[in-house]
Amino acid sequence: MLTIVAISLCYFVFAVLLNSVGTVILQSITSFDVSKTDASTLEGFKDLSIAFVSFFVASFIPRIGYQVALCLGLAMVAVVCLLTPLFAEFFFIKILFATIGTAFALVKISVYSLIGQLSVDTKSHSSLMNTVEGIFMVGVLSGYWVFSGFINADNPASIEWLNVYYLLGGLIVLAAVFVYFAPIEREPFVPHEAGALSEFTDMLKLTYQPLVLIFVISIFLYVLVEQGIGSWLPTFNREVLGLPVDISIQITSIFAAMIAIGRLLAGVILRFVPWYIFVNGCLVMMFLTIILTLPMTENLPHGVVSGIFDAPLAAYLLPAIGLFMAPIYPLINSVMLSALPNQQHAKMTGLIVIFSALGGTFGSILTGTIFETFGGQHAFYMSLIPIVMIIISLYLFKKLSAGPNKNCLQGA
Repeated sequence: MLTIVAISLCYFVFAVLLNSVGTVILQSITSFDVSKTDASTLEGFKDLSIAFVSFFVASFIPRIGYQVALCLGLAMVAVVCLLTPLFAEFFFIKILFATIGTAFALVKISVYSLIGQLSVDTKSHSSLMNTVEGIFMVGVLSGYWVFSGFINADNPASIEWLNVYYLLGGLIVLAAVFVYFAPIEREPFVPHEAGALSEFTDMLKLTYQPLVLIFVISIFLYVLVEQGIGSWLPTFNREVLGLPVDISIQITSIFAAMIAIGRLLAGVILRFVPWYIFVNGCLVMMFLTIILTLPMTENLPHGVVSGIFDAPLAAYLLPAIGLFMAPIYPLINSVMLSALPNQQHAKMTGLIVIFSALGGTFGSILTGTIFETFGGQHAFYMSLIPIVMIIISLYLFKKLSAGPNKNCLQGA
């Protein structure tokens, strides 16, 4: 139980840090006077760091031990968080997110691998995966309110909001204490028959399997949609809906709340509904939410919004897409990982992290570029294309997972 608490606390803290990128993009535009295109690169500093580190260390983490990897990642971020308010420049915000991404690569691979060790079958794996991911979204939800609490509503351009990183640095230290005392295997796991280079090569070989290739494409497309919407929703609320900065951030917490609720509910619903039917239903509802809600954001009357309850209806309906988006990522990850033996989980998680990071970077930069060039509505309408592509890719994934390709994974 202490191990579950430790990994959940790690995920909670990193949820606040990772998903603060939307808030930090808005505040960087406001406080540091950077363009939307420049601000969108923060997603790249975060996600490309995740991808780069995962690519090179995924097969090595079991050798140094999951506890060491978790403590190392937490220590790195704690130091940079405490330095961020002292530098108070956009260049150091980039360093901050690069460090967060580097550390999260260590944390995510360790956490996903530990979930495999703590699970006895596919159902328990899926249940624990959704619970941990649900806690992650609770952290995301909390983060919006924590950051908005440090923003000066009378002077949004002030850099006072950077003081939030002192609080976050303290939480990271607390998480490190829990990890240190958790009964996680301290001795590194070393395969007898393979070296580090061989394990790294094995991770790359997984992508040659058609089932794995379709899977990572699905992951890439999903994260493209989630990060494209999630990272730019605060700016959408500010510039399209005309909300004040602090309320723009607070109301974005609905998006995180819907994802948290959706992931926690998915663990119950999936006991009675086949995963493929459930995921497709979620994707259809995502599509409908966008095409029905975005027209409501056009030609809104200009009024004074002094509180969260003064916001237009569209400000509440658009973030509700998170409820349907919620189960997709942990569910397809669980389906893929539970089809593999435990010793391959770290390598597969490395691929998950890499393609998630690439999808997040591309989604945020693409959305930011379209936002700046054509406006917020056009940027969000573009997410309909990858949603349709996910439906197609999951059909191929389901078809391949029922065929002989699944058996090939056991020897990959």
